[in-house]
Amino acid sequence: MIFQKLADGSGEEPLRHSPSRHHELQSVAMRIPRPLRFRAVGALGLTVNLALFTLLLGKGLHPLVAGLLALAGATVLTWRLNRVFTFDRSARAQHEEALRYAAVTAVAQSASYGAFAVLVSTLCAALPQAAVVIGAAAGALVSYNGHRLFAFAPLAGCPRARNP
Repeated sequence: MIFQKLADGSGEEPLRHSPSRHHELQSVAMRIPRPLRFRAVGALGLTVNLALFTLLLGKGLHPLVAGLLALAGATVLTWRLNRVFTFDRSARAQHEEALRYAAVTAVAQSASYGAFAVLVSTLCAALPQAAVVIGAAAGALVSYNGHRLFAFAPLAGCPRARNP
């Protein structure tokens, strides 16, 4: 996040989020076609997934447990970023939207984790990060349209707030 010091400049005050900078970044992002924004968020999520997975493997966790925990962490990140930068506001309460996102994500991540689990237990045992990447590709096939058509779909009668 972008932060700025409070007006007194003493350096002792806590840092605060700059709403104007946030809106500026959001405005720039909206000029990028939605599928590219989705891919960028997904790439960041995959990077976080791989980093967490590798870290957890290094701590001695079993690959299947590490994969599940890393996927959960990356999912929270991508929900927040997709909500801000990728999809239109749905006009739903944030908790309802989060539940809808979780439902789509459960289906998409089941595909992702299923492919990962099979591959890390067989063909990709020597390079488990490859199983993470292949699993992520499988999940992405389901994810985009599920989020677009269900999780972030506008309420009936509510016009879209941003680009299609």
